[in-house]
Amino acid sequence: MENLIDELIKLAFAEDIGDGDHTTLCCIPSDAEGAQKLIVKENGVLAGVEMAKRIFAAFDPTLKMEQFLNDGDEVKVGDVAFIVRGKVQSLLQTERLMLNVMQRMSGIATVTRRYARQLEGLKTRVLDTRKTTPGLRIIEKEAVKIGGGVNHRIGLFDMILLKDNHVDFAGGITNAIKRAQAYLQEKGKDLKIEIEVRNLDELQEVMECGGVDRIMLDNFSPELTRKAVEMIDGRFETESSGGITFDTLRSYAECGVDYISVGALTHSVKGLDLSFKACE
Repeated sequence: MENLIDELIKLAFAEDIGDGDHTTLCCIPSDAEGAQKLIVKENGVLAGVEMAKRIFAAFDPTLKMEQFLNDGDEVKVGDVAFIVRGKVQSLLQTERLMLNVMQRMSGIATVTRRYARQLEGLKTRVLDTRKTTPGLRIIEKEAVKIGGGVNHRIGLFDMILLKDNHVDFAGGITNAIKRAQAYLQEKGKDLKIEIEVRNLDELQEVMECGGVDRIMLDNFSPELTRKAVEMIDGRFETESSGGITFDTLRSYAECGVDYISVGALTHSVKGLDLSFKACE
């Protein structure tokens, strides 16, 4: 995954700078030195400091960061996360990419921390989904971890998740599970299998068939979720999914599920307000 981050940074600079930052190049001497500080302008959870280091180093390894705050720290308006010193041209050309990444990651971490806190005292953990910005999934999922959430699968390659369409196209629950098991054996792969169920009848069929690691209860009410957890009785990991909001989160967790997946952690988050300003 590290190579994906390197490629992301490379592509982002190509997108932003093109054949040159002509504004900076026209008015800032190439040998000018200076410093900028990252100022927090909104309360929240800081994320992306380590990514910022990679961005600065990729563009200009001579830039030096003095770090005051870490990923996962709870921050308030006016806090200074770090100061970067070096060539002014480099500071100005890296500014926007660093801010875009850190604002996005900090926004995700802030929301995730809020959800994680709503589950305090219960065994349930909040999961992210694949509802991420194309190309930014690795850093968005890292922000979820920083905020206190848990990553679900990274992509289509690291877990088998038999959802409703897979089940329907495969000809039913049992067919889908048996084909997944045969595929893993044939390919010599060791991947966990999760299957989505839409009602208690499908759940019963999964339990009779077996051969999965986790059952996703999709669009169940809290009442049905409680009954499903009782039926499963610890034989499989359990995950609630589908339309669960912050206000309903704890009611699902109190049913005893192991995980609750929330697309809102990544798909519609507002960035945390940060600013990178010149300083002495």
